[in-house]
Amino acid sequence: MQRRRVVVQGHVQGVYFRETLRRRAGAAGVSGWVRNRSDGRVEAVLEGEREAVERLVAFAREGPRGARVDWVDVANEEPEGLEGFEVR
Repeated sequence: MQRRRVVVQGHVQGVYFRETLRRRAGAAGVSGWVRNRSDGRVEAVLEGEREAVERLVAFAREGPRGARVDWVDVANEEPEGLEGFEVR
């Protein structure tokens, strides 16, 4: 089990970034949340099996169609045992 906090900068709001990440997390069995930040970035917390979390981090580096990802910050955190995935 691992946990990553991901902050994505670029043209990432208004392009279904959060919803696409939510769907992919659900399919991969990854828990956590994703939200738009007031500074225009998208922030997500991802908890789950290492490979599944890393696939979602890789997706965040590209984003959905229509997004332009300029920069991604990924931080390791201690897992909290989250269940489910929500868009905040």
